[in-house]
Amino acid sequence: MSFASLGLAPELVRAVADEGYVQPTPIQQEAIPLALAGRDLVGSAQTGTGKTAAFLLPILQRLAEGPSRVLRALILVPTRELAEQVLQSSLTYGRHLSLHAAAVYGGVGMEPQTRALARGVDILVATPGRLLDHMGRGHLDFTRLEVLVLDEADRMLDMGFAPDVRRILDELPAERQTLLFSATISSDVDRLAHRAMQGHASVEIGRRAAPAEGVEPGGSFLRAPVLARVVPLGAPGA
Repeated sequence: MSFASLGLAPELVRAVADEGYVQPTPIQQEAIPLALAGRDLVGSAQTGTGKTAAFLLPILQRLAEGPSRVLRALILVPTRELAEQVLQSSLTYGRHLSLHAAAVYGGVGMEPQTRALARGVDILVATPGRLLDHMGRGHLDFTRLEVLVLDEADRMLDMGFAPDVRRILDELPAERQTLLFSATISSDVDRLAHRAMQGHASVEIGRRAAPAEGVEPGGSFLRAPVLARVVPLGAPGA
């Protein structure tokens, strides 16, 4: 299977090829078509299996058409290190598109982030606490938000961000696509998914051994046998 066969635009297939990726990973094979179709989605996969591209590529394709420098996609992550990684990935995969992205996270000054938000962004990557800081100062307008991603949801909850995430969810448009990715689907993650979505497809990628073993550098494909289960939208257990 190729990236082009997933329904991705030529600009995105080209960007992926620029990075030397030839074959999508199992999480990408299962999640990208569902996300491109506009489904809400819960994806379970270990770090290192290509989940960032699994949500970024559909987002970039969705935002390629439409207004520029309008906040249309929000990606919540638990740490500033992950925020920077996701930001760099969005710039890499979106290099052939005219989109703008920024990241806001704690531990650094507010002013450069405030200036970036004032210039306008299409995609915002954020940690919950710093996002709430900017929201409290009136720096963000979510009225045209189309996509929300909750990345590494299990870590986000383990780090005590559940109250912050709930506050953020309350301020977002009800009509949106929501994508949640987590290494594990605990009861807390499941409750968060049901709060953030009204019905969703589920993709579970796992192995009998440690899931991240066998991943080639760059996450281009898995050599080890992979078990995948897709639960359609609205199906029991979704």
